[in-house]
Amino acid sequence: MDTIDFVSLIHPALAIVFVFPLIGIVVQYSLQTRSRRLQIAKGQKSAISGTVGTQHLRMGRWLSNSIVGVALIGLGYAIFSKVLKAPPEQQNGIRIVLLLVLFALTIASLVLLNIANGKLQRGGFATLTGIGLVLLGCQPEVFRRGFEWYVSHYYYGIAAAMLMIFSLAIFPEIYQDRSNRWRNVHVVLNCVALLLFIGQGVTGTRDLLEIPVSWQQPYIEQLYINNCQTQPCTVQPRQ
Repeated sequence: MDTIDFVSLIHPALAIVFVFPLIGIVVQYSLQTRSRRLQIAKGQKSAISGTVGTQHLRMGRWLSNSIVGVALIGLGYAIFSKVLKAPPEQQNGIRIVLLLVLFALTIASLVLLNIANGKLQRGGFATLTGIGLVLLGCQPEVFRRGFEWYVSHYYYGIAAAMLMIFSLAIFPEIYQDRSNRWRNVHVVLNCVALLLFIGQGVTGTRDLLEIPVSWQQPYIEQLYINNCQTQPCTVQPRQ
């Protein structure tokens, strides 16, 4: 394996080693938090520690930031591994600088979202983070699997990251709203996010099987070209 192949493993390695264990921890804390709340509402004494809600919030924030961060790493590899591999005469220095600025602004917006206190501030920084993520994902170097968008690792990942950004923006309202409206929104959206995480695990594994290592890529692409000359092709190789 060449250096570029090891770099390509950073995104899936972080997801497997760090993000997915966090998902299990956060889900466990969420179930304990809900169980304790229901027991107290019924006037029962709960054996679950009173700090479980705080731990759920803390680990949930870690999870949300990690998912957005891993998505940015994946997009960064997809973009710059191809931009920098292009011949010098085809490289656009201004575009590379703009992409770097966009990455920096997106990361800065995420950091500011975590420390913002006001509702409008959190909404603004969440919007900027989401816009940055979408703009980076729209770059031509990113393989989006548009012909099978319903099983696309990219679309699942962007949707999950957007839900995590939204969770970071609304968490104070969850604790301040006595009607539990925001809490119910949080529960529903994060159940959807959990399904997306499962989809991410499946589609990510599939994509790892489909992406050849660097020395194999020219031969794989030639096989596609040869097959497309003799029969219709429904799937094209990654560029």
